[in-house]
Amino acid sequence: MASIEKRTSKNGDVSYRIKVSLGYDENGKQIFDRSESIKFDKSLTKRQIQSELNRRAALFEADALQRKENMDGCVADANVTFRQLAEEWFDLIEQTGVQKQSSIELMKTFRPRVYEAIGGTEVRRITYRQIQNFILGLSREGANKRTGHALAAKTQNNYLYFISDVMTYAIKCGIILNNPCRNITVAKEEKTEKDIYSLDELQELIRLVEDEAPTKFKLYFLLMAYLGLRRGEVMGLEFGDFDLKNQTVSINRTSNYRNKVTGIYTSTPKTKYSRRTLHFPAYLIDILEELRSELNEQREACGDQWHESDRLFVTWCGKPLHPNIPYKWLNTFCDSHGIAFKGLHSFRHAFATQAITNGADIATVSSLLGHSQTSTTLNIYTHAVQKANAKAMDMMENLLRNQNKTHE
Repeated sequence: MASIEKRTSKNGDVSYRIKVSLGYDENGKQIFDRSESIKFDKSLTKRQIQSELNRRAALFEADALQRKENMDGCVADANVTFRQLAEEWFDLIEQTGVQKQSSIELMKTFRPRVYEAIGGTEVRRITYRQIQNFILGLSREGANKRTGHALAAKTQNNYLYFISDVMTYAIKCGIILNNPCRNITVAKEEKTEKDIYSLDELQELIRLVEDEAPTKFKLYFLLMAYLGLRRGEVMGLEFGDFDLKNQTVSINRTSNYRNKVTGIYTSTPKTKYSRRTLHFPAYLIDILEELRSELNEQREACGDQWHESDRLFVTWCGKPLHPNIPYKWLNTFCDSHGIAFKGLHSFRHAFATQAITNGADIATVSSLLGHSQTSTTLNIYTHAVQKANAKAMDMMENLLRNQNKTHE
């Protein structure tokens, strides 16, 4: 039932608090669904105020009855805290497999901060303002404990997605009616131009890698450069993924590292569109076979210490190679040759930029990169698209001007 309580502040301001009860829990404690404080314009009459209070109380009570019905009589769920419900939700998605394991592991890293902020709060009492203040806190200097700066907007959004997913589960459980994460504002960050390898820089780097790098790193970076793969996709490649006759390779899995607890783990590609088959240069076949031969020698040398797998990139004993190893190797390699080190993802960006600039259409590039939508490719490579458009305009101008000169 709904109850209306009149309150008068020290300065004489009058407000009214409406509370709705869902009954009593197993300990005999009354369970309140929610409450709202209301102030009215002083120009309203007592009758008008009472009429509005009765209307709102009726709406509150109707919502509470609907929620109680959704909960199938399990009113004890009304007291569940965010932490309790989140752990229940984690168990559910892990058992059902509705989320990728890599996504689950990422969300688990958000628990300490989220639980500290709202973990002990009953889910039904969590407000929009609480969540908004938490997200804003992530955008302040010092939020990133590693750099001392704010967390990136992408990371802030990931925190919000985690909280929102748990709240959506709460709605399905009948604990709340609306998701307080709706319309939360994430602070924008100034976009900076990605520092990627120019064509000349990439050609020079590839030349040095081909001449000096060990076979596994040579193949690793050539695959990155020629196919525009993500780091995890390269690490997850197996010999069986290669069709040497047709010069194609299938992207079926990723190999990733989360933290010391999770370690290295295998997952599916980022999206369903990331499962793709790509053509590779014929001269990579010799390097692939060279690597296979070297791994066979390693297997013989290790004996029973060898961990059997079909992976291309492994440690001395056959275990999957840590995804950070190629990054560190390239950093050292670039430094020793006086070349700017621009990270691993720069290979992917350079691949896409050069493809677009030299005439490949967006749909094709999007497919090669494994993007779910062409809009993603457009958003990331706006500069390259603009450059390609300018190149096309210049081509049309030259064609038309030459045509005109022909008729003169």
